[in-house]
Amino acid sequence: MNTYGTVVVLHLLGACVWVGWHLALAFSLLPQALRVQDNFLWHRIESVYRTVGIPALVVQTMTGFLLAYGHLPRVGSWFDFDNPMGRLIGMKILLLALTFGLGIDLRFRLLPRIETTGLGILRWHVALITVLSVLLAFVGASFRIGWLY
Repeated sequence: MNTYGTVVVLHLLGACVWVGWHLALAFSLLPQALRVQDNFLWHRIESVYRTVGIPALVVQTMTGFLLAYGHLPRVGSWFDFDNPMGRLIGMKILLLALTFGLGIDLRFRLLPRIETTGLGILRWHVALITVLSVLLAFVGASFRIGWLY
C-alpha cells in the first residue's frame, strides 16, 4: 500500500472511532447515565474517551492535514471557498475548530461542575459535538462523492 492509501485508511479508522463513539455516547451511554443519575458512570465513560476518542481525533487531525496538503499544497488556498477543494478543506477545518472548542469547554468548564450540577449539563454539549462529528464525516465523504462541490 502506498503512503497516500495508508494515510486515507488511518483517517477513515480515526473517523470510524470518533463518529461511532459520539453516536454511542449520544444515543446510549449518556441517556443511560442520566437515567440512573450515576456520575461515576460518566467518569468511566470519560476515561475511555480519553484513551480511545482523543487519540482517534489526533490521528484524524494529523492525517487530515496531510490529505489537505496533498490535495492543495498551497496552504493559503485551504479557505478559498470559490475552489471546490478549498471549500471542502475549509469546511473541515472550521468544523474541527468548533470540535476543539467544544472539547476545551467540556474539559475545563463542564467536567469540573459535574459533581455539583449533575449530568444534565452535558445533554446539549454531547448533541452538538455529535452533530459536528457527523458533519465532519459528511464533508469528508464529499471529497469522493462530490456532494458539496
